[in-house]
Amino acid sequence: RMWPTVAPIVAMCFAAAVQSFLWQKFRLPIGATVACLALLVGEWINRYNNFWGWTFFPINLVFPSALIPMGFWLDVVLMMSGSWLVTALVGSMGWGLLFYPINWPVLAQYHQSTEIDGVLLTLADLIGFNYVRTGTPEYIRMVKRGTLRTF
Repeated sequence: RMWPTVAPIVAMCFAAAVQSFLWQKFRLPIGATVACLALLVGEWINRYNNFWGWTFFPINLVFPSALIPMGFWLDVVLMMSGSWLVTALVGSMGWGLLFYPINWPVLAQYHQSTEIDGVLLTLADLIGFNYVRTGTPEYIRMVKRGTLRTF
């Protein structure tokens, strides 16, 4: 629920801080991209060790968001304008707007159709049925009575 709202805001704080430092001290417009690359490397280490290493959850289901194009956008806006105000307004708006469509190519593979026991499903539906997330209220309150499975 909070992934499309909290993740870009939190990631942008780190990117803006590194971008500010590298621009003021060295006049290098690569700060946001470098910060996003570092965040992604850390996230991949976290995802691999915690999700795959501890629980053997499929690693292709726990990808971190693609932050590199958003950091690149922020750096390009700063490089083209040279203004902190334009970067704050246009760059941050582009950062937030790019977050959702950047993940489409990664999620596209799960929209393939498949047939299981005569039922036509997408792979996302099938994965959702097989790997129930433990934090969902449905998992916590699952009640089975005979053949009826209710939440």
